[in-house]
Order: sequence, then C-alpha cells, then structure tokens
Amino acid sequence: QVQLVESGGGLVQAGGSLRLSCAASGRTFSNYVMGWFRQAPGNEREFIAAITWSGGNTVYADSVKGRFTISRDNTKSTVYLQMNSLKPEETAVYYCAGNVRYRSPNYVAAYWGQGTQVTVSS
Repeated sequence: QVQLVESGGGLVQAGGSLRLSCAASGRTFSNYVMGWFRQAPGNEREFIAAITWSGGNTVYADSVKGRFTISRDNTKSTVYLQMNSLKPEETAVYYCAGNVRYRSPNYVAAYWGQGTQVTVSS
C-alpha cells in the first residue's frame, strides 16, 4: 500500500505557474511509475503525465507538453509537477497517482492521493 499526499494547489492567474508536490509513504516508492491526473467538474479524470522509477523516462498528455514538467526525488519519496503557462480551462482537482500503467486506451493507477485544487483565473 502507498499513501499519497498532494500539496501546492491554489489560485493562479492565467499564464502563471504552480508547482505541485506529492509525498509518498508506505511501500517502496521508488519501485513505482508515478503520475499526475486531473479532473474538472463534470469531466472524467484525465491523465497528465507519468515518470518511471529512475526518472529517466517521462510521458505527457499532448495538452500539457512543453508547459508541464514531471520530476521525482526518490530520496524524499516525492514527485513534482511544475505547471507553467496555465490556462483557465485547466482548473481542476489534480491527483497524484502511484503504480501508473497504460491500459489502452487509458492510463490507470493503483494508488491515488486525495487531490489538490488548482484554480486558474482569466
């Protein structure tokens, strides 16, 4: 079992930046592919990004490529999401996820945090 706790959400103006953090505890964090998802009101949860255990490989949703960066620090059992050039339509609850896998046509995860709200004002 892995427990995930997100932080760093808040209110930001369009074009601004936020950095989300996800602290993990429990089973060996470094074994897992970690990721971030988001869910806006009335929408399904959508995949944003994932990173392999070594940090050597990352994957992003097309909608965030070039603006968002996922990273991890296994010594701190923490994964990060740097978000730049944020848009109002990216207002959502952002979730940290553990043991992320691709199950066509979607990404799925075994572990979830409680989510952190990100609000982008226009």
